[in-house]
Amino acid sequence: MAGYLDRIGAGLVLKDVEPLSFDFTPLELVGRDDKILDLASIFSTIISPETSCNALITGPVGSGKTALAKVFAKDIKDNYSRKRNISFLHINCRNHSTTPQVLHRIITSLEPRYPVRGLSSSEVLSSIRKILRNSNKHLLVILDEVNYILRKEGNDILYNLLRIDEDKDGQGTLSLILISQEEILNSLEGAVISRLGAGNHLRFSSYGRDGLFEIAKQRAELSLFKGSYDNEILNLIADSASIMGDARNVLHLIEGSAKNAEKEGRKHILPKDVQSISSKEVKAVEPHIIDSLRPHAQLLLLAICRRLKKETEITSGDAEQLYHVVCEEYNQSPKGHTTLWKYLKDLELKDLLTSKYGAVPQGRGRTQILTMPNILPSDLINRLESSLNRQYGI
Repeated sequence: MAGYLDRIGAGLVLKDVEPLSFDFTPLELVGRDDKILDLASIFSTIISPETSCNALITGPVGSGKTALAKVFAKDIKDNYSRKRNISFLHINCRNHSTTPQVLHRIITSLEPRYPVRGLSSSEVLSSIRKILRNSNKHLLVILDEVNYILRKEGNDILYNLLRIDEDKDGQGTLSLILISQEEILNSLEGAVISRLGAGNHLRFSSYGRDGLFEIAKQRAELSLFKGSYDNEILNLIADSASIMGDARNVLHLIEGSAKNAEKEGRKHILPKDVQSISSKEVKAVEPHIIDSLRPHAQLLLLAICRRLKKETEITSGDAEQLYHVVCEEYNQSPKGHTTLWKYLKDLELKDLLTSKYGAVPQGRGRTQILTMPNILPSDLINRLESSLNRQYGI
């Protein structure tokens, strides 16, 4: 058998790729405890007969809107089945962007062979209600990326779904969760806002670094072999993804770094595996940025890069010690602590470094911790050494 085929199904690091899919819904949601509590408050009466609840969730891509809605809907269905027969359906309006498509998706989820050909939208809507009432079932519909259908057809579909029980016997047939990347309140008619509930709007912001770390930890546990990564790798992934605050970047970084490790025949992920993926997510460092640095700022950056080529982070104290070593290599007298601190701040302002404060490794107190999540240190090492060699005639 050809040698390259040994790579197929090797499974050195990656045990299951499914948890790294954008469409994967975890059993438990992490990083959004406050928002799921808010949604639970809005839906506090959902288990009561003859009751409907509605919510609007908006926020940037990768902020956990869809995952939260799906986890919440599944939890409601599984935990309150004895009190109310609740089912849920997720519809992506990017793929189902017309009223007939949405209604067809709803009715066929209830009765897969229901004959909808030739029926008007109002007739399909009446059939949906009849099926739900006859089966004593409540349906929670999640309309994801609802801005697509609003842009194409206006408010009619929302208005009709929200008033499905109007002027009829019995209430509480259907509930709605609307999801959009855009702020769509200005696109909604007053009658829709009134039925939806103006106070039932959850606004999501991008994930913070801590939330991204929790997501990285959860998905790594599900998708990677134990021992193939450690917390330093997860921290590096969280640091890199925190620039955009997008949970999807976490998934991309885990899968990419795992495949990089497997490509080299290793059973564990190294910092360079993450950095090589992360560095593709941002613009490359232009040569003039390196050339514009003061010579001793370049010496300091070179010292840091050499350590970060092997490790995920370095303390400011270790960076200063390694800087002294590099100064000796280039036969230069080191600058003082205050000057180096200024250089570090300048490097951070130029997006060459990321810093945070954390516990001193194997000691007490707190110190400045430096990382380079979106730049490949080995690339900078070559540029820095070339620049310094020119300046010092080496």
